[in-house]
Amino acid sequence: MLTDDLFNSILIEPVERGCNKLFVVSGYATSAMAFHHLTALKALNAKVNVELILGMCAKDGLSESNHRGFQQMAETDFPRAFKCSYVINIPPVHSKIYAWFKDDEPVVGFAGSANYTQTAFFSNQRELMVECLPEDCFRYFESLNNDTIYCTHIDAENIVRIYNDQTYRRLLRQKIITEDNVPEDFVLQGLPHARLELFGARGNERSGLNWGQRPELSREPNQAYIRIPSKVYKSGFFPAIGIHFTVHTDDNKVLLCTRAQQNGKGIQTPDNNSIMGLYFRRRLGLPSGAFVKKEHLLRYGRTYVDFYKIDDENYYMDFSKKANG
Repeated sequence: MLTDDLFNSILIEPVERGCNKLFVVSGYATSAMAFHHLTALKALNAKVNVELILGMCAKDGLSESNHRGFQQMAETDFPRAFKCSYVINIPPVHSKIYAWFKDDEPVVGFAGSANYTQTAFFSNQRELMVECLPEDCFRYFESLNNDTIYCTHIDAENIVRIYNDQTYRRLLRQKIITEDNVPEDFVLQGLPHARLELFGARGNERSGLNWGQRPELSREPNQAYIRIPSKVYKSGFFPAIGIHFTVHTDDNKVLLCTRAQQNGKGIQTPDNNSIMGLYFRRRLGLPSGAFVKKEHLLRYGRTYVDFYKIDDENYYMDFSKKANG
């Protein structure tokens, strides 16, 4: 029976035994967890293929942030290492199993209570897993295949109910906001909120959005991060250092992020922190690699971003244009 250090016991240590394929069935899962796991495997230089089946989609649907995150991982971030399918037929699947293989040879399996989420594997929530036959786990995985659709399938969004994340969805339904216009008083509607300035008081500087503007260090010039003031990073608004989270933006993009820099004072896209810089340069109408000046932000009409916390693994970031910056 396993109750402690489940991430290493269930998701990392089998790799040390030569495993290179993982089949997961999980009632609920998050793209932030999948990204965190595959990033950890990549750091170990482990070539592992992960196939995930989400079981509760037929009943509960799926949040847009996680759906877009899974699609991005399968198509862009880890196209040869990650596949994700949704159960689309009733009854839904609440099971959690993990089956490890070395090529086509079953090695070890686990079953229990832990969903494929960071809440299950990293929080103080109590979970229990037991070792079981990987052959049995894999047969169960295969038995679900005919009831699933790939997250990247052209009809996935027509078959699975993809919804805006909880509070944001409720506000949309009540027409308090629209997808194209999140008002300044969105914070008043109940979501925890933090405003992060994109430039410090000094104006033009080689940090934040210009973190990569250091030719003497041979950095890629688009490298960037978003500053988090100490009162925010000490408040617990964002996850702890090392935990990944999904950021759904006002222009319907998905950024898989984590905290970085000393004391976790910045938000970056960890697999490639140039993704963050390219995103903001595109929004500002600047070419790739350009030095971002405060005047660019003022001309755009906004010198800050607003973050809204949906849950511990999902956030909404608003960088929509404001009339008065």
